[in-house]
Amino acid sequence: MAAHSRTSPLLKAYTVAIAALLYLPIVVVAVLAVNDAPATGFPFRRFTLHWFEVVFTSDALLRSIGNSIALGLVSATLATALALALALALRRDLPGQGAILNLLLIPIILPGIIAGATLFVLFQILGLPISLWTSALCAHVTCVLPFAFLNIHPRLHALDPAIEEAAADLGASRRQLLTHIVLPIIRPAIVAAWLFAFSLSFDEFVRTLLLTSYERTLPIQFWYLVVENFAPEAPAMAVIIILISVTTSFLAYSITGRSAAKA
Repeated sequence: MAAHSRTSPLLKAYTVAIAALLYLPIVVVAVLAVNDAPATGFPFRRFTLHWFEVVFTSDALLRSIGNSIALGLVSATLATALALALALALRRDLPGQGAILNLLLIPIILPGIIAGATLFVLFQILGLPISLWTSALCAHVTCVLPFAFLNIHPRLHALDPAIEEAAADLGASRRQLLTHIVLPIIRPAIVAAWLFAFSLSFDEFVRTLLLTSYERTLPIQFWYLVVENFAPEAPAMAVIIILISVTTSFLAYSITGRSAAKA
């Protein structure tokens, strides 16, 4: 008990330090986003929403937001569809199933710069164009596919086969089993997988930077603003990126939690 009481303050201090390390930069960025100053930085002058107005009235910034949202929607939809198909296929014993799973999870451990450079070289060898909707889309789908699969596969694997067997005994076809039994049960996992995939695609920077030409997504536009002149609207753009990412991730987490509780 004495040892526990001695270590408890240290654990509390460690927890506070970690929380500060994680969240203090976000707080600083949020404060800078509403600071009415001609350059990014302190001291804080007065509260303003001018920099958010700059973001939402700039054609370049609006195009980058549109590119990020569109690319995220397409990437998340394709990745979720592929993840669902793979999860359904892996319910049966397939030759080389372990190898398939290992190959599927490689993008998780492969550094983004390596994956992006590899795809860039591959597209150059094949003579395919480097653009947002060719090479970047391919990179985003392969990047988020494993995460979508890891959301869908466990829920599908935990599905009680007796439910499908009972429906089949009552005359349900394979198609009816899929559309009326399996998919409605795992729908929360599919929605959560899509939201996680969208969030990851929306935030992706390294692969996108290597595999686009003149098009810019929001993270790339933000990077150029910071590198070229550290524009005062950069913190406001960072807040927008954080809000979109946190919102989609929170929705996905909530849906996954409710699905697990029902299960």
